[in-house]
Amino acid sequence: MIKKIQQFTDTDNLRRRAEQQLIQQQSTVPCFEVDAKKLLHELQVHRIELEIQNEELLIAQTEVEESLKRYTELYDMAPVGYLTLGRDGAIHQINLKAARQLGIFRAQLKQQRFSAFIRADSLPVFNDFLSSVFAGKAAQSCELPLLPADRSPTLIVHIEAIANDDDQTCRMILVDITERKDNEEKLKLAHLVYQAIGEAIMVADADNRIVTVNPAFTELTGYTLQEAVGQSTTLLKSGRQNEAFYRLMWSALEITGHWQGEIWNRRKNGEIYLEWLTINTVYDDQNNVRHRVALFSDITDQKHAEQTIWQQANFDSLTGLPNRHMFYERLAQEMKKSQRMGLPLALLFLDLDHFKDVNDTMGHGKGDLLLKEMARRLLNCVRNTDTVARLGGDEFTIILTQLHEQDSIERLAQDILCQLAKPFDLAGDCAYVSVSIGITLYPEDTDDIDTLIKNADQAMYAAKAQGRNCHHYFTISMQEAALTRMRLINDLRNALAECQFWLAYQPIVELTTGNIRKAEALIRWQHPTRGLISPAEFIPVAEATGMIIDIGEWIFREAAQQAVRWCTEHHDDFQISINKSPVQFQKEGNGHLVWFDYMRELGLSGQSIVVEITEGLLMDAGAMITGQLLAFRDAGIQISLDDFGTGYSSLSYLKKFDIDYLKIDQSFTRNLTPKASDLALCEAIIVMAHKLGIKVIAEGIETREQCDLLIAAGCDYGQGYLFSRPVPADEFKNLLVTG
Repeated sequence: MIKKIQQFTDTDNLRRRAEQQLIQQQSTVPCFEVDAKKLLHELQVHRIELEIQNEELLIAQTEVEESLKRYTELYDMAPVGYLTLGRDGAIHQINLKAARQLGIFRAQLKQQRFSAFIRADSLPVFNDFLSSVFAGKAAQSCELPLLPADRSPTLIVHIEAIANDDDQTCRMILVDITERKDNEEKLKLAHLVYQAIGEAIMVADADNRIVTVNPAFTELTGYTLQEAVGQSTTLLKSGRQNEAFYRLMWSALEITGHWQGEIWNRRKNGEIYLEWLTINTVYDDQNNVRHRVALFSDITDQKHAEQTIWQQANFDSLTGLPNRHMFYERLAQEMKKSQRMGLPLALLFLDLDHFKDVNDTMGHGKGDLLLKEMARRLLNCVRNTDTVARLGGDEFTIILTQLHEQDSIERLAQDILCQLAKPFDLAGDCAYVSVSIGITLYPEDTDDIDTLIKNADQAMYAAKAQGRNCHHYFTISMQEAALTRMRLINDLRNALAECQFWLAYQPIVELTTGNIRKAEALIRWQHPTRGLISPAEFIPVAEATGMIIDIGEWIFREAAQQAVRWCTEHHDDFQISINKSPVQFQKEGNGHLVWFDYMRELGLSGQSIVVEITEGLLMDAGAMITGQLLAFRDAGIQISLDDFGTGYSSLSYLKKFDIDYLKIDQSFTRNLTPKASDLALCEAIIVMAHKLGIKVIAEGIETREQCDLLIAAGCDYGQGYLFSRPVPADEFKNLLVTG
């Protein structure tokens, strides 16, 4: 365009071009006079010059318009915002990019102030910036946050501005640097994390040379940044891992670009430590290894703590033997191994006999010493492949594996009995104990782990029943007995609710007069399918399961109600004896108070009830049991000591507990004859009791001769089939009437 404009302004060139056109046109022009001809020629030249100039002007105008269009398009489509502002900050001109940055249509921006899009706290900065733009001719720059009108996220923009020549407006460029600022913040944060993170970071290049490390690396390994950079990544290698370990690690890195695990490394000072290491690979655009980043931390203390927790969770703290949890795991593992190898295993359950006596007499400290020594002796009896475990208290187990012959079980059992029979030196004290051993075999007896454990437990109790200090093998009859007991327990739970119990009463006769003065209440269980079940069969089960508490309460209430009726209808001094289990005394701290309240509710005198107890209760009587017995005495309830002569028969507790009646056990009266030694024992018991102010009741009298001998010996009361078997309340009432 500039070239064509120069042609247009070149007068000589314009004249020459006009002359050329005129020559072409003169063939049609008539000849005139020379002057006229000359004048006409000049006019025609000027006309042509004007035509040429007009044509060129049109061309130049078109080119300018096209150039302006291209500039406008370039202005609007520019990747940055362009604006023209007045001195007051009013927007005079703006491109599309800037309009989008401000979040508004360009048509709405006429004469709007740029400050409307700036956050209030940044306005002073913008005002100072605009003033500096008009104050000088040099370009000015600043960074400001913009608030788009369409409520889109805030932008951070870099602004460049310079005043125009008219000194009333300025040109401004807006560059969105939000993403760059975010990235800068992320880089700052990443650098801060890199510097402050507790885990060590090591970055290596593709040749496994260390490029950089963070401060935690230095703190953990002892190597500074300057010492580590350029070194091989094997700088920390401890030598603890073999080559196979590293081959697997590098194989994983080559295939997946990632590896994670525990590894032993060495610090600068030579100390070896355990670390948790994570390695990730960074690739370039061609998927070639660019860097490997290792993140690791020292887990030596953590591992020791985990090991301690694991040890505490799986091993007995006193003996160091596997505990119940570990025993179950080992047994399950050994059963699988036994099945795989085709070799049986044996499970032994061991329980110390009378270990409680050691604790009670020597103290728990000495008891612990005994258990530790026992564990040591058991370990000396078995092979390294066997397992000795402590389940708790004085219960131990042994898993004998890979048994090629059953005789080895017998030899081991005998060896254990022999070793534990030796005296135990307990820090100056000497103790002797024995052990009961139950033995079961896998898979001969069962292939189920829980059943195997139950079998060994049942066999151990059979050894105790056999006389202790012996071993006993599990038999099918034990399992049958256990199943019978389980069914009995289940039936017993329903018996009370379904009113299957009833009380029988056996008369207690005053021997000198033959009058019935007392009765013993005896529970009976009428099972709906099994018929009458003996108390000897279900009372021990009720005591073992704790069900005797509710059953005993029912017996008392039934007997108390009956005592009210018979005291009213027959003798006001009539007494009913009620057996109270040791379990009731031990488990029911305030059970006697419930009895007293019920008797007051019935209007029943305490003298109408006799509580029968066994000698064993008095032997183990602590403060709680003693308090209950004294409370019975204070309430007027008398105490009868059952089965006297079959236990410890100590005179001291007869005096201490103010016993009212002694009951001579039927084992003494059953074979009573004039010349029998049992008669002398009965006479001695009667004399002793009377000297202490205690009356005597003889149980199990079945013949007239037995009765006469006891009367001659001075016995106060008798009880037995000679007088009556235990009978229901209605039948007993008839006995009272007939005498």
